[in-house]
Amino acid sequence: MREITYIQAVNEALDEALATNEEVFLMGEDIGVYGGGFGATKGLVEKYGKKRIRSTPISESAIAGTAVGAAITGMRPVIELQFSDFITIAMDQLVNQAAKMHYMYGGKVNVPLVMRTAGGSGTGAAAQHSQSLENWMAHIPGLKVIQPSNAYDAKGLLHAAIEDNNPVMFYEHKLCYKLSCDVPNEKYTIPIGVAAIKQPGTDITVVATGVMVHKALDVAKKLAPTGISLEVIDPRTLVPLDKETILKSVIKTGRLMIVHEAVKESGFGGEIASIVVESEAFYSLKAPIKRLGGAFIPMPYQKELEKAAIPQCEDIEAAAKTLMHEHKN
Repeated sequence: MREITYIQAVNEALDEALATNEEVFLMGEDIGVYGGGFGATKGLVEKYGKKRIRSTPISESAIAGTAVGAAITGMRPVIELQFSDFITIAMDQLVNQAAKMHYMYGGKVNVPLVMRTAGGSGTGAAAQHSQSLENWMAHIPGLKVIQPSNAYDAKGLLHAAIEDNNPVMFYEHKLCYKLSCDVPNEKYTIPIGVAAIKQPGTDITVVATGVMVHKALDVAKKLAPTGISLEVIDPRTLVPLDKETILKSVIKTGRLMIVHEAVKESGFGGEIASIVVESEAFYSLKAPIKRLGGAFIPMPYQKELEKAAIPQCEDIEAAAKTLMHEHKN
């Protein structure tokens, strides 16, 4: 174990996958000599050559379409879309082709491709480069959706995604790239569809995704001396979702808060809330479920407006206090 950043963990996973499986190759804009928009592929073209590290034209539809074709013929392409916003240009290839082929061909065709992309705000990249669109893809049968929050999870889940025979959407929050934690030197995988309890607690279950996991953990640490104990759960994968871990926690705590950066309206938090309401865990609730998400506006460029558009630590703290003090049971 040694401490490395999230982006280093992604780079390391890609390096290990390329070294151990000749079917793996990378495609994306500026991923060669430049090393990718955020440095995830730095040094790989020098090591594996341009046939396996393919810098592409600026055409997300061409990147995704080529990946689908390569995947169904036995390759394992890992594509990089520089910003999650650009998935809009590749929707037909991912939604109507990659997600459907295994089913429509009676299970005779696999589509083992991985789409990596950077999402989220916090860098002043404005409305066209800051969206969190992972919930879009979670709505599509046939796609798996992964959203790691730290370096350890990113490396292990990326290996699992590359080895999976299904198309996987792999979302990386830009603000997580520089965060570091202990990561094993060797190759390892984390099972897709298994949540992680990042902080055990007894009073409120907080289900958070992406960078919100770190904010929830900061709030949990701050509230602990006040007698409010938060159990912070990171689903890590939205599809398939580890419902059992979430429901067991809600039954224990009796309170649920869901926090994500994506717009609250029609967001994934609503799906988690409905799962709880439609289960036996509903009868354990001591308070209404609380959802925190992004404002229903395009992401502002101006720094303070950008910050105001998404949940912050003070919002999570206020919601936790409301759940505890205004809904005593």
